[in-house]
Amino acid sequence: MNNNLDLLIPEILVGSLAFIILGLDLFLKPKFKEYIAYIASAGLILIFIFSIIPIWNTKANIYGDILILDGYAVFFKSIFLILGAILILSSKSYVSNYFSYIAEYYSIVIFSILAMMFMVSSAEILTAYISLELLSFSLYVLVAFNRFSNRANEASIKYILLGAFSSAILLYGVSQIYGHLGTTNLTQIQKELSVNSEMSLGLIIGFSMFIAGFLFKIGIVPFHMWVPDVYEGSSTPVTAYLAVLVKVAVIALFIRVLVVGLIPIAQDWQLILIGFSIVSMVLGNVVALIQSNIKRLLAYSSIGHAGYILLGLAAIGTLDQKGLIIVDFSRLIVNGIILHLISYSLASIAIFLCVDIIFGNSDDEQIDIMRGLNARSPLMSLLITASLISLGGLPIFVGFTSKFYLFNAIGTQISLWYVGIAIITSLISLYYYLHVIRKIYIDNNEDQIAISLPILTKSILVFLLFALVFLGIYPNILMEFIYHASESLL
Repeated sequence: MNNNLDLLIPEILVGSLAFIILGLDLFLKPKFKEYIAYIASAGLILIFIFSIIPIWNTKANIYGDILILDGYAVFFKSIFLILGAILILSSKSYVSNYFSYIAEYYSIVIFSILAMMFMVSSAEILTAYISLELLSFSLYVLVAFNRFSNRANEASIKYILLGAFSSAILLYGVSQIYGHLGTTNLTQIQKELSVNSEMSLGLIIGFSMFIAGFLFKIGIVPFHMWVPDVYEGSSTPVTAYLAVLVKVAVIALFIRVLVVGLIPIAQDWQLILIGFSIVSMVLGNVVALIQSNIKRLLAYSSIGHAGYILLGLAAIGTLDQKGLIIVDFSRLIVNGIILHLISYSLASIAIFLCVDIIFGNSDDEQIDIMRGLNARSPLMSLLITASLISLGGLPIFVGFTSKFYLFNAIGTQISLWYVGIAIITSLISLYYYLHVIRKIYIDNNEDQIAISLPILTKSILVFLLFALVFLGIYPNILMEFIYHASESLL
């Protein structure tokens, strides 16, 4: 057991940064408040450089095994800080133009990043639940932040009601697990499940409700009802945040729970997760075909991608004839999931940034408005095209590499039939992605006024375009860090 407070310095600094941002709002004049985004983003990057990098190879259990610090946790903390900084910079123009309480917005975003950092370090399920609730409360506020928008208010009410319901289900599952096993520690749960081959009805109910709570947070069918409405009703930066960082954080926690805690009963939850993943892949991509609103289209697309990732999560639990996890294959699966999460995140950030610029605070986010966009902004048109093609899984972008890696690992671990379904649904997704691209390049629009982009926005767009292409051609640079994360977990 290690009670060294130095190991929690990244979390302490992130929490301090959130309070500093709030304090700055009291002293800065209104004309200087737009610089708060730069301070918040720079703060996250500095925390990454000076507090995350020094503990890169550290492994320790903290405070009675409540938290764990390993390569897996450190890797995802790095992802949260870097992507958080990019999302804050990407949302600067929107927040400055449409939100009255700028500092409060950024401080809540930073508090939610703090919750994510605790989530990936959680070594027991009650700590994970508390961290997840801190994240959820932050999201409830962010979704409703544009309080003069009827759509945002409607989306927030739906999200709060369904989110509270899912949290109650998850917590009841935790209580059932503790009541039957006498522990909430993931390692101890694994030991108890290894000893007790037969599970009682109460324990089955507990694990079922526990997993159902996670599936809701990820947006898996049939727990996906909130996704299209919340994506559409939220402000675009908040939608991007929900689609990217929140999904990455919950899946990162879910991987640790399955690998560390629930692997002895893998044969019980594997087929269940496969079923949910297939339904999510099919329904998400098929329903996206009929969407005319770009945010709803991306929402159903995200449900489809959640299905691909859930299929990977199901494949983690493949056991050999002795009932032991096949570590080498499982490591391939975890690597594929993490790579796909990063590729999905980069493409989603790029698309939502462009949607933010094109539509602003408009309630009309129809795909038809993107007609002839190439004549107005060639850079944004190119980035949207690259992002959609990457999401569809075509070369030369990182989405092709991540899907190839993930599907190959799934096919090796379980069955090629499931990979075939994933490939078919990916082909379906190409139809609605290409439909958007056709609007941009082929259809004409009477509005030919060029869209002027600030230097900061142009820089972010170029960086994201470069990342999509570079990581698609040279993924080994990123894979070295991913190997480090998965090795420490498995």
